[in-house]
Amino acid sequence: MMSNNDYTPPAVWKWEKEDGSKFSAINRPTAGAREQKTLPVGEHDFQLYSMATPNGQKVTIMFEELLAAGIDAADYDAWPVAIGDGEQFTSGFVEVNPNSKIPALMDHSGDKPVRLFESGSILQHLAEKFDAFLPSDPQARIECRNWLFWQVGSGPYLGGGFGHFYAYAPYKMQYPIDRFTMETKRQLDVLDKHLADNAYMAGEEYSIADMAIWPWYGNLVLGKLYDAAEFLQVEDYTYLLAWAKRIAERPAVKRGIIVNRFFGDGPQLAERHSAEDIDKALD
Repeated sequence: MMSNNDYTPPAVWKWEKEDGSKFSAINRPTAGAREQKTLPVGEHDFQLYSMATPNGQKVTIMFEELLAAGIDAADYDAWPVAIGDGEQFTSGFVEVNPNSKIPALMDHSGDKPVRLFESGSILQHLAEKFDAFLPSDPQARIECRNWLFWQVGSGPYLGGGFGHFYAYAPYKMQYPIDRFTMETKRQLDVLDKHLADNAYMAGEEYSIADMAIWPWYGNLVLGKLYDAAEFLQVEDYTYLLAWAKRIAERPAVKRGIIVNRFFGDGPQLAERHSAEDIDKALD
């Protein structure tokens, strides 16, 4: 590992097990299970295995919004997966998500169990299954999917790009920080310009597109991600900030963001098996 600007790539890349970064102890260039361990299963049809990162919060917000809308069939068990400890590499988890990323979901509500991985896929599945938070108007539904897939494609620049080099890299490097800061601010501007003319991402209706985007970009402009609000001058994005604050006040969002949270400040709920679990954590 080199800490200067004189690095020249070798003819053949070799893995350095310890690169000094936050997750170097668990990162490897190979996939698959590293230990045999089955996943726990609760009493509900939906079994979620996750952690309250932005990607994890998308799904727990969706579940809590469904329950708040009176859809009792959406009740769920949420089991913690400590990604810093490598729990996403157990055989049980890999069976649900071969990519070893949270969130992962098992849907036992049909004739055969269905595995779901990738947060966007989970959001679409739940929206279609319960006919909720997916606009019925054809144009608005297309717009919802446009922005859902925008987040799926844009998020890695924010998390894996800006977040990694700004917050997690073993030392500060101007080129990648400048590169990903520029892209992150461009994305914030994209959202701000869209929200200048729209209450929500799909128009006037709150949808899974908002649930996908808010945990990343909403938390970022609210100063809850990477401690980067001042650095990014988030106060410049007036409409985005207003949208972020409005969604943060939704009761289901307040409930969803603490599920599978076992780190940081504020209310935490490592496991969720009933509404009462969240009630107690928020008291």
